[in-house]
Amino acid sequence: MMALTIPTHSSLNLPSLQYTPCNTFFQVIRPTRRKPSASSHFHIYNKNSNPKLCSKSAVLTRASADGGGSGAVDASPQQKASLSSSFSDNYVALFVRMLGLDNDPLDREQAIVALWQYSLGGKKCIDNIMQFQGCINLIVNLLQSELSSACEASAGLLRSISSVNVYRDVVAESGAIEEITRLLIQPSLTPQVMEQSICILWNLSVDEKLRVKIANPDVLPLLIKSLKDEDIRVKEAAGGVLANLTLTHSNHNIMVEAGVIPKLANFLKSAVDEESKVIRKEARNALVELCKNQYYRILVMEEGLVLVPLIGAAAYRSFIPALHSWPSLPDGSKIEHTFKGPSRFGASELLLGLNIDDKNANLEEAKMKAIIGRSKQQFLARTGAIEVEDTKLSQSGSSKTRQFTVLPWIDGVARLVLILELEDESAICRAAESIADASINEHLRNSFKEAGAVKNLIQLLDHNNDAIRLAAVGALEKLSIRSKVSACGKVNILLDLTLSSKFLVLGCHMLGFSALLNHNENSDFTYVTKLKIVCETIEAEGVMAPLINILKNSEMSESMMEKALNLLSRILDPNREMKLKFYDEPVNGFKKELDAARGDDASTGLSRKVDEMLQSKTNTRRDVLDLDVVARLVDMLKHPSPELQRKAASVLEFVAISDSSMDTVISVNIESGLLAIFQQIELNELESDDDSQQAEIHAVQVEEVGLAISSASRLLTKLLDLELFRHTINPSLFTKLLRKILKSNIPLQYKDWTAACLVKLGSLYSPTPILGFENPINMEVTLYEKIPRLIDQMRSSFSLEAQETAVLELNRIISEGMVDATRAVASDGGIFPLVKLIEGGSEKAVEAAICILYNLSMDNENHAAILAAGAVPALRRIILSERSQWKRALRLLRNLPT
Repeated sequence: MMALTIPTHSSLNLPSLQYTPCNTFFQVIRPTRRKPSASSHFHIYNKNSNPKLCSKSAVLTRASADGGGSGAVDASPQQKASLSSSFSDNYVALFVRMLGLDNDPLDREQAIVALWQYSLGGKKCIDNIMQFQGCINLIVNLLQSELSSACEASAGLLRSISSVNVYRDVVAESGAIEEITRLLIQPSLTPQVMEQSICILWNLSVDEKLRVKIANPDVLPLLIKSLKDEDIRVKEAAGGVLANLTLTHSNHNIMVEAGVIPKLANFLKSAVDEESKVIRKEARNALVELCKNQYYRILVMEEGLVLVPLIGAAAYRSFIPALHSWPSLPDGSKIEHTFKGPSRFGASELLLGLNIDDKNANLEEAKMKAIIGRSKQQFLARTGAIEVEDTKLSQSGSSKTRQFTVLPWIDGVARLVLILELEDESAICRAAESIADASINEHLRNSFKEAGAVKNLIQLLDHNNDAIRLAAVGALEKLSIRSKVSACGKVNILLDLTLSSKFLVLGCHMLGFSALLNHNENSDFTYVTKLKIVCETIEAEGVMAPLINILKNSEMSESMMEKALNLLSRILDPNREMKLKFYDEPVNGFKKELDAARGDDASTGLSRKVDEMLQSKTNTRRDVLDLDVVARLVDMLKHPSPELQRKAASVLEFVAISDSSMDTVISVNIESGLLAIFQQIELNELESDDDSQQAEIHAVQVEEVGLAISSASRLLTKLLDLELFRHTINPSLFTKLLRKILKSNIPLQYKDWTAACLVKLGSLYSPTPILGFENPINMEVTLYEKIPRLIDQMRSSFSLEAQETAVLELNRIISEGMVDATRAVASDGGIFPLVKLIEGGSEKAVEAAICILYNLSMDNENHAAILAAGAVPALRRIILSERSQWKRALRLLRNLPT
């Protein structure tokens, strides 16, 4: 047993006790039912003491401390006054002595309960207890007691001791964290003991160096599980520990992996009540800390929360609501005057929202949520109750960085849109940046559109503050992002080359996109239609004029230029326009769904703006064809940034397909811009051999250059349709550069338009057209683009039909005797997917794969790869089962060294 500073004696003159607090006295009883121990001869019973006092009436508060966090503190001031002197300070030594391991368990229980109550008197009482060396070890040992009251009192006493800064290290070094972990695992643990135990961790987590020790894989799951406890005080304590742990950024990864974000987010999304104020505050504090990481911020917003800047309640005083205007939806849609009769007291206007027939109305849920959010936030702003609680929290913190809070998406979206209407420039800038950060999925982007963010952001593009303009264009750029890649993405070339409908249907079947021809409710039609409405909304609100002004200004920053160009390219994307035209046709009853997405429903009394958008589209896009704008875009093709080059090429593609822009395109020397992009491949190859340590950086650069070259190749393909342009260029120079690009190391998916452009150049400028593989361009396109693409399709496609189509086409190429075709298949890694097709492909695919492997086996260098791929067992199974391909399999097997 740990040696104490109390001398052992066997007699105690209890009548000398001079001090007895009011309403509290001690009764001394001789223990007659137990064998007295050597070190304790008395059982002291506090007649008026209450073992459940602290757990039932302690008030949980937060106090700032050294580590920047907060902890749990016992007792209110009234309780401290009544409990500070439960017994004389002279008898602390006696009760500490009674904690010894050689004492009776009941004596130890009474002693720990008395010391717990005594510790509630404040720091002086705790100092009197802690002056005895080794007492902390005896207190921690009692956490193992089988008596619930002793265990609770021990945890309560440790909670009081750990609330003092100087004793936290002592508590942690005594093994309290390990004992608490053992306690929390027990399924029969009472809520009182659980509360006191977790509050110890709450106090210890104030110390930064102890947070790492607490945030371990054993404790975190127990804390997260405690968030579901029925006792609200247990939830509050667990939330407080987690909030403190997030103050150390090194804990974020393990906490997110343990699943803390969804559990904490549930408290903020649930209904507000008085009992949940503390746990909601702790959950908000924890999530705000996690949101400092950009990746974890996305996870938080995926749970239906939005990060909103705290700008101060005074900033909302500039908000002026429209009190006397006819009601409208947040996105600006007007509500029609459906009732023409007189209204004596104006009730038809005041109670307009109640005058909707639920049976006939079809108001979208997003619009209803936008109305609710706007009404709530405007009410809070007008009454001065907005940000009251959050402002107190931000003022109490020591951090001087920009403050944020986390709100449910309905309130968060409406709050951000409301801030855009204020006068505080700093607040407006932060709100626009938050909108950009929150636009992570289609749901939130559509919610911002319905809340009216688009109109406010476009108005900010003309602001005289460059920071606000940059934030606004960045938010609009994020709002225009496509939420889902359409199934049409892989038939873009077919669509853009305007092939016949018969060949388009064939191409869809070849690529495995039967959903394009047989629409169902789970296909991509809804996504594309919603994307169309969002883009049309941004365009119809007048974004084109300020964007063009930004492009014309050569003094604009590169960041501003890139975001503006990115937004403009999304609006004018010819590929998107082609897909939307394809979707506009009613397919298998899709017309009704399209009309619903466009808002063609008169039952709600709302005037839709979609038709107005379509009528104004032509007028807003004419400015893009201006000579100064086109010249500025051509200059961007020569910019060293591949991202700017790609977006400029995309916008110029829209210019190229306009009939009235032919003279403009010729006059700005667009050929020089295209050559600047294509010549990047030479510089890229020279840099690739310099330093092998920067392979990752070089790979990213190759990716970016590949995207720019693909966009430029596509633009050149469209420009070749213009006869005047064909007479002004040097076709041999373009052909030389494109052939070099085709053989380069840029990713395969970026070579498709390069190959198409090469084929078109050969067909237009060749004096005598050469068909088939005798044409060197056709041969190189097949070797460096078509064969690798077919092999990739066999390797990565999950569709047996697509795999069969690819292997049949590959077999046709090789069977025609193209030079170096088999070598290209082997070098591009085609042997392994061919063997895999033999094992599990269709009958036609198996036969074609065996034929290709037979041709490859003619070269002895390929034998090792064929054997390593496992061809021999697969061929033997075919032969033994006498399948229709067994003769071809036998012929191939004889060629191999088995």
